[in-house]
Order: sequence, then structure tokens, then C-alpha cells
Amino acid sequence: MRQPSARILLVDGQTDHNAKPCGGLLSPDAQKVLAEFELTLPNAVLADPQIFSVHTVDLSTGMTRLYQRHYLNMDRLCFDRWLLSLLPPSVTVLCGRCTKIERGEDFSLCVHTEQGTQQLHARAIVGADGASSIVRRRFFTRQPYKYLSIQQWFEGSDPAIPAYACIFDKATSDSCSWLIRKDQYTIFGGAFAKSGGRQAFDQQKARLEQYLGVSFGQPIKTEACQVCSPRGMRDFVTGKDSVYLLGEAAGLISASSFEGISSAMLSGRMLAQAFDAKTPEQIAKAYRKATKRLRFKLYTKTYKRRVLCSPALRFLIMKSGVQSVKIYRRNPS
Repeated sequence: MRQPSARILLVDGQTDHNAKPCGGLLSPDAQKVLAEFELTLPNAVLADPQIFSVHTVDLSTGMTRLYQRHYLNMDRLCFDRWLLSLLPPSVTVLCGRCTKIERGEDFSLCVHTEQGTQQLHARAIVGADGASSIVRRRFFTRQPYKYLSIQQWFEGSDPAIPAYACIFDKATSDSCSWLIRKDQYTIFGGAFAKSGGRQAFDQQKARLEQYLGVSFGQPIKTEACQVCSPRGMRDFVTGKDSVYLLGEAAGLISASSFEGISSAMLSGRMLAQAFDAKTPEQIAKAYRKATKRLRFKLYTKTYKRRVLCSPALRFLIMKSGVQSVKIYRRNPS
């Protein structure tokens, strides 16, 4: 016999002025998850231009290659708001930020809202709160490696700027950065070491402007957050004892591209199905088992990251031109 539905409270910490920094590209894996729910994106979520390829740029060698990609360009905050609009009436949404969690006979949460601080109680906790997850920090000692992600928005969308580019620069980061045109804006962001990350970001931005021969101008918005970069299977923590993690909070994010929307939706669905079990131990076991294939897939991405972020191996791959798209340029008439 199916258990009655649990009462669910969702604490939403995003606001128009405090949204999650994100490039806002929806991967084919994420598109597949939406298709499995028979969902289609409304036009209001999409941004211009739509993307068919990525320019991969190595600033240290000056080499550029074009690779085919099938992302959807979208407004991430609009996407999140659209997903929230799909929630059933049985789910209560509280706009606020959880700052403290204590465990007794049940869980006690301290949530700051515009109306003041609220004390809430729950029998189970699900942490879907990203790389800086308060749930993971409070209940689990294992933490994945983290970068400082910095992203700036600029007015204007110069045609000389690629619609989407992935940038590598060994002088400023051992990870990757991104450049995306989105409606009337250009976004530049990347992952940097937490120590000296802002200086490295500014240095790489200047090197990229020089490479492209353009100036981004003054930023209209600067965003920053931590981003997980899992390095092994132990970094994927799904939870136990009535405390569960999903998405980036669980370490379920691609180490090579930082794509995490698909894993967040997949793990959320798996955990919801696992809650059909009767006890916290059974829920944790069912959820861990359900995520086995996903965890292994993301584990393979850690090796892909090692290859792409190795200057020598990256040079050989780009030099070979394997899987790259040959750019066709018409002769001027």
C-alpha cells in the first residue's frame, strides 16, 4: 500500500538580485529529462542566439577549434521560476535562506525571510543547495574540491564575439571559462582557485579581450559562488539518517564542463522515487542504488577533466582537429 504523500516545504533562496550564477545553457541530457516528463520550454525562457557549436580557445597557444554542440540558450532565473510554477499545490514554497540546522527528535531549521526569522521543523532534510550546501557541511565531513566561480555581464552583443566559447588559459587557471552571448548581453565567467581568484579572473578577461580584439566594457553585474569539481567516487555523497543530498550538493556535477542541471533533475527524481520506501535506511539505500549509473558517469568526467585541463594533451587534441568542425568561409564576390 502506497504511503500518503509527505508534506513538503521548499526553501527558495533565489531572488531577482541574488540568482544562482550560471551560463544558462541547457544540455542534451537535461533536455532528455524534460522530455521524459513531457515538458517543453516556453519561449519566455529561451534567449538569443541559439547555439550549434562551441569555439574552444587556448589563450596560451592561440589555438582555436570549433566543435558541434546542442545546447539551448536560456535565461537561468526564468528557467528556475518556470520549474517552480510546475509544483503541485501540496508543496509550500518559502522564500528565504536557511542559516542553521539542528538535530534533535526532529530537525530544527532557522530560515531568514523578508518578514523575519522563522523556526521550522522537519522529519527529513533534502539538501539541494549547491556547492556551498549548508546541509552537507552540517552533516557530512567529506567535501569535494571547489573553485571560485566568477561571472560578469556586459551590455552589448558584438558579432565578433563567439555565441559560445570555452576558454583555457594555463597562466590564470587550471580549469575552464566560458563566454556566452545572451540577448543584448555578453557573459564572461570561469572557475578559478579560491586564493587570488578575482585577480586571475581579471587577468584572463584582459587576455581574452586582447585575443578577440574587442573590449567588453564595464560590467553591469558581477556574480560569484563556489562550484564543485569532483575528483573521485567518494565526492558523491547521497545521504543517510534522514538527511539526503541531490544535485551539486551531492557532488553530482560534471567535472569537465560544470554542467549540473541534468544531474540535479535526475537525482531529484530518483530521490522522490526512493521516498516510497518505509524507513530512512531503506530510502538512503534505494537512492544510493538508483544513482549508481549517474555517479559512475560523472566519475568518468573526472578523467575527461584531466585530459582537457592538461595543456600538453589539450594541445595534441586541438592540433589533431579530431571531431572538430571545419569552418566554411565563402570567397568574397
